[in-house]
Amino acid sequence: MNTTINLLYFARVAELVGKRAETWPLAVDTTGEHLLAQLRARYPRLAQAQRLRLAVNQEHAALAARVQPGDEVAIFEPVTGG
Repeated sequence: MNTTINLLYFARVAELVGKRAETWPLAVDTTGEHLLAQLRARYPRLAQAQRLRLAVNQEHAALAARVQPGDEVAIFEPVTGG
C-alpha cells in the first residue's frame, strides 16, 4: 500500500520551499487544509503566500477536499490575468 503522496510546487511556492517536488508521508487520508498546515509548519517561509490553492490528481480542489495516500497534489498561488 502506498503511504505517500507526491507534492508538486509551482512558481513562487517552489521558491519559498526550495524545491519543485517531493514525496510526503501520508499514512491516512486527510484534508487539503490539514496538509497545508503541515507544509507551513515545515516551511515557515510559506507564510508569505497567503492564498495557496491545490489540485489533487490534476483537478482543482477545495481546501476541504480529501487527500489520500498515492495522490498527486499540486500547491500553487492563484494567477490573475488581464
